[in-house]
This record gives sequence, structure tokens and C-alpha cells, in this order.
Amino acid sequence: MLAAALPTYLPSPPQGVWELGPVPLRAYALCIIAGIVVAILWTERRFVARGGEPGTVTDIAVYAVPFGLIGGRLYHVATDWSTYFGPGGNPVAALFIWQGGLGIWGAIALGGVGAWIGCRRRGIPLTAFADAAAPGIVTAQAIGRLGNWFNQELYGAPTTLPWGLEIYRRIDPVTGAPDNLTGIAVDTTPIAIVQPTFLYELLWNLAVAALVVWADRRFRLAHGRAFALYVAGYTAGRFVIELLRTDPATRVFGDVRINVVVSAVVFLGAVFYLWWVRGPREVFGRNAAGSGDDDPGTPESVASTNSTGDPDEDQRARNEATARRQERSPAAESGGKGGSASSSSVDAAPADPEQEREEDAPAEPPSAAKS
Repeated sequence: MLAAALPTYLPSPPQGVWELGPVPLRAYALCIIAGIVVAILWTERRFVARGGEPGTVTDIAVYAVPFGLIGGRLYHVATDWSTYFGPGGNPVAALFIWQGGLGIWGAIALGGVGAWIGCRRRGIPLTAFADAAAPGIVTAQAIGRLGNWFNQELYGAPTTLPWGLEIYRRIDPVTGAPDNLTGIAVDTTPIAIVQPTFLYELLWNLAVAALVVWADRRFRLAHGRAFALYVAGYTAGRFVIELLRTDPATRVFGDVRINVVVSAVVFLGAVFYLWWVRGPREVFGRNAAGSGDDDPGTPESVASTNSTGDPDEDQRARNEATARRQERSPAAESGGKGGSASSSSVDAAPADPEQEREEDAPAEPPSAAKS
């Protein structure tokens, strides 16, 4: 009875766009936005744990996010040129980013340029920011893949696996014309059951995020190595998943999908970077402000007490302790001038009684005594 009640295959959403009056609410766009929000929040948490000032990530995202969206669209259009500029193509549609089509390679490349601009304005090492952002970025990619599910795209060959994805015929409810993107499935009888490669990539991306977090805590990755690990892990999975996809794509070297080639090249570059780059974590922000030799309470000296077992949480506690010390230090310096007791106050008791007697005995005539 239970087996009969459960669906045999994974269903697709009957539609990916809802009309709210004159405003279309697109699931793809909502998934992209949700992914960006998650990435910013998680990056902020990790960045502060590394010594960064709160709010810096949002400032950098102001540059990185628009650059990333533009870069992602440019890559998609460049690798699918004929759709927009070939025979029967619509060049204006290249601007319709809400219809789907963002290449992660272009998004990361141009988004990195935007992040570099933001980091320079705030005096932050780009590599430190990239390490903090790595798991959030790949998690955002996973959330974005849900948008492909709503759009009925990024799928593979027909399959009989129990997790096969049902593809429905969608039509425009007004004209009755086929419209897979903005149409509605009036009949949930599947026209095909295919490999859900979007789901494979979603799950793989989450696994990569977990790997980066674990490796970062275990080995204290720095100088962009956490980001390189994310790139290597993501491209390894993307290489395999691209081989399963059957949806239209630009092909090179005869009949090889272009993203297969790009995945292989970027993977090799990321692995080389991981092997080549070494060094301790960058010092910046609160860590840099509290790392002087004359500071008895540097973040490192606090590390041995009240450890939670989580390096990021411990670092966050050290950062907050450093900030509190910096807030107190100006008051401590002004306290000797203003009403609090200090070693130079006339009311302070001498530490040595013999010294007190020597000071009480006038060494000079009264006219020369200190007032």
C-alpha cells in the first residue's frame, strides 16, 4: 500500500513562473537570490572568525555580486553564441538573465575581479576573503541548481532508475503553444524520464562545502588554499556530471562538451595551486591590530583558554576579546589624567617604606622643595 502511494520517479514542478499581477515571480531568480544571501551570511561568519571587521563582506559583495552575475551571463552567451546570434536567434534575449543561463566559470572569474576591487578598498587580502567565501559560494551553487529543476533543464539521458526525473510538456495557457520555461504543465503525464543531473550536482556541491569546512578546520588553510580546494572539488564532480548530460551544449574537439574541457583545465590549475602555495593564515583586521609584541592579550594568547573545540568559534572569541581590549585601552590611558588612581598619583602609597622616609626627609632647603 505504501509503495503504491509513493511516486515512482521524481516529479518536476508543473511550472517555474507565477504571475503576481503584472510582475512575474520566477523560481530561478528566487533560487539565485537565496543562494547569494546564504553565501554572504556564511562568508560574513567565517570572515569575522578570521579577524575581519563585521560588515566588510557586505561591502565587498556590493562589487562581487553584480560582477559575478554579468560574468556568468557573458560566459553563457559566449559558449552558446548561436542561440542568440545565429540563424533565427534573438540577440536581445542575451540580456534576459531571468530566463536562465549563468556560467559558473564566468561568474567566479568576473566576480573575483569585483571582490578584488572591494578588498582593495577595504585593505583586505583577496586570498583571505576567498578562503572565507569558498563554502558559501559552492552552497549558493547548490541552491541555484533548484532553479534548474523548476526550469526543467540540466538533465541527462533517459533512465529507469527510481530517482529518474519526470519531464512534462508545458504550454502557454493563453496561446497553447509549447513553452518549457514559462509555461504550465496541464498534464502531469511525463514525456520523458531522465537522469536528474541537476540533483547530482546539487548534492555534490553540498559535499564539497562540507569538505572545505572540514579541511579548513583540520589544516588551517590560508592564502587561497581553501578556495582552491573548493574549485578542485567542484570541477572534479562537474567533469563527471557533464558527461551524463544530454541537453544542448557547445561542443569542441569534435563532440566534447565545452564544460568538460573547462572542468579538466581548471581542476589541474586548482590542484597545482594547492600543491604550490604554503604559509600561515594572513593577519589582518582585528588580528593585525592586536598582534603587537607589547600587547599581553593577543588573539594567540587567548587560544589556550575556554576552547570550544571549533577553531572558527575559538577565533571569533579571540577577535571579540581583542576588540574589547582595544576599546578599553584608551580609557586606561586617560584614567591617569582624569580621576582614576595611578602609580603617578599623589595619593598613591609608596611600595617601599624606606623610600617613604627618604622622601619625607628634605634633601634641600625648604625654598627649593617640590610643590
